[in-house]
Amino acid sequence: MRLELATERLILREMIPEDWRAFYDIHREPAVVRYLTQDVATEDSAREYVERAIASAREEPRLTFDLAITERGGNGELVGRCGLRRKDSEPRIGEIWYVLSPACVGRGYATEAARAMLRLAFAELALHRIYADVDPRNLRSIRVLERIGMRREAHFVQDVWIKGEWCDTMMLGILAHEYHRVAVHPRAGD
Repeated sequence: MRLELATERLILREMIPEDWRAFYDIHREPAVVRYLTQDVATEDSAREYVERAIASAREEPRLTFDLAITERGGNGELVGRCGLRRKDSEPRIGEIWYVLSPACVGRGYATEAARAMLRLAFAELALHRIYADVDPRNLRSIRVLERIGMRREAHFVQDVWIKGEWCDTMMLGILAHEYHRVAVHPRAGD
């Protein structure tokens, strides 16, 4: 089954082999990967990442949904990625993430894509809980997560070694019943 999620301005679709070039163009930028555990992409690492995303779509049971973000009505080129990974130990709990091309930042695409992933998680997969971990310095990402109804749950101090430094982690989460309340009654300005 090929998964495709449509929003007002975006199509989130399964990755295809040709996506590696756009993936590379986005992930080779130090500012894009600053808060990610991955380093700046090489052509080889971009190809490998896309190959892994394609392979994960065929796994049974499927635990990882790593989708290309494309603009609706555009040329279908990847402008970012958004994902959901269910935990092996408890598949009713999942983690979401998103990465956008710098050219698309500030347009609300991350919020739109993340909302689509929550809809997949709660309305389609009937998950119980979704969480995201984020570097607390990444204020834009925290705002996106809060905008989609996630709440701050924890702040771990210097709990992970990334790119030569100890970094903090902020955890945000949302439960299914909270999502359904937010989805029915969104906050003003969203």
